[in-house]
Amino acid sequence: MPVAANTAALLRPLLPLLPLLFVAGCAVGPDYKTPDTPLPVSWKLEEPWRVSTPSDSADKGPWWKRFDDATLDTLQAQAMAGSPTLAIANARLAQSRAALASNSASLYPQLGLGTRASRLKISANRPLTNYASPNSSTVQNDFALSLNASYEVDLAGRVQRTVEGARASAEQSAADLANTRLLLSADVASNYFNLRSSDIELDVITRSVGLQRRALEFVTARHDLGAVSGLDVAQQQALLETTLTQIDVLKKQRAQYEHALATLTGTPAPLFALPVDLREIKPPAVPLGVPSEMLQRRPDVASAERAMAAANAQIGVATAAFYPSIFISPTLGVDSRTIEALFNGPSLLWSVGVSATQVLFDGGRVRANVDFAKAGYDATVGSYRRTVLTAMQEVEDGITGLSALDSATTQAQSAVSAARRVLDMASSRYEGGASTYLDVITAQQSLLTVERQAAQLQGQRLLTSVFLVKALGGDWCGADDAAAGCHLQGSLQGMVGVAKSQ
Repeated sequence: MPVAANTAALLRPLLPLLPLLFVAGCAVGPDYKTPDTPLPVSWKLEEPWRVSTPSDSADKGPWWKRFDDATLDTLQAQAMAGSPTLAIANARLAQSRAALASNSASLYPQLGLGTRASRLKISANRPLTNYASPNSSTVQNDFALSLNASYEVDLAGRVQRTVEGARASAEQSAADLANTRLLLSADVASNYFNLRSSDIELDVITRSVGLQRRALEFVTARHDLGAVSGLDVAQQQALLETTLTQIDVLKKQRAQYEHALATLTGTPAPLFALPVDLREIKPPAVPLGVPSEMLQRRPDVASAERAMAAANAQIGVATAAFYPSIFISPTLGVDSRTIEALFNGPSLLWSVGVSATQVLFDGGRVRANVDFAKAGYDATVGSYRRTVLTAMQEVEDGITGLSALDSATTQAQSAVSAARRVLDMASSRYEGGASTYLDVITAQQSLLTVERQAAQLQGQRLLTSVFLVKALGGDWCGADDAAAGCHLQGSLQGMVGVAKSQ
């Protein structure tokens, strides 16, 4: 009889097991629902700013291009290509996707093919099975070919919940990768702007040193003529030495920012250098969406939400241990002592069976596992709420910070102009003998202080704008603003919103 003729005979014993396949899929444990998070209806914005409408569905990638700095663009490209931190995040995403594929395979039957070819001798002295039939020794061949299958009937949905958890973990890893990219780009921009701010400060101090050297030469010349005492010379010399000390400190800070950029871009620090650049960099206008939109933009919020989904699935996996584990294991094959008769009808062999295990007593182990999974889920809920609250705090800090820095920058520019006028008047009065040189020293110190403060404020405005972009989850339009329909307008004050006049 051909092997194919026995297919129906093989399937008939499986018919009583078909209802088990329909019962499977009723997953136990709670279905996942995103917890409600109380959100404000709007941000705290002062006049004349209002909330704009960023394109939240667009890619949130190259936000740094808003600063229109070619050097920054190059550094960001190097960081995205060579950062070890980003490579680690990519590898973890690949691992989580492989784990998802592995767990998803449990939804399908596992098939295996087995073969055997041997020549064996049977002992004549083996134990008897019948006293009337003595044993004899035989030498013969054994050829076998079998197809084995194994399938777990997902009665309580354990496999389904496992796949749900693996899928949520893979999505969490994808969000973590996006968050790593965002943090990496923000770190690159922050260190770059700190370095540029140091360049501007160094330029301010260097110009002050030149001014103070000329003042020292002037005072020394007057001292040599007997017009002033040595005290004026000593005071100017002390001021010059103090200013030179500040240059050394700033050079040290600049080197540290440069070394940080080297590490972020995957370059050994001794091989990395950036030339001095005094170009003014203007921060872009950052439109603000409503608070609820931020939950869709920030990758760390998405990661925390996916962690909740994965933890919720683990409750179902733990609860499924209360129910029986059922496996169906059919086998179909042929076995013959001669290879010519291997595929004849009499060589056919098959088996079909169902195995089930049920825990009767475990001392509370399964219940403890369920409680452990529930506590883990509660922890992820708390982490999610904390992440959302932190996100709200960071955005508000960025909004208020930029508002304050904008006002402070305007005042600092006025202070620089006033300090220069004071220095000019003090120098004229001293040259005319109407005041002491202490007034000139004081004016020089004041000018240096306010000029450094203006340079520092410019750097802080850039850093705070980076902080706000990061807090909002990245860029707000596609790479091509015209194609995305996003037209940013406004002055420097537009960093905290979009002006009402737009």
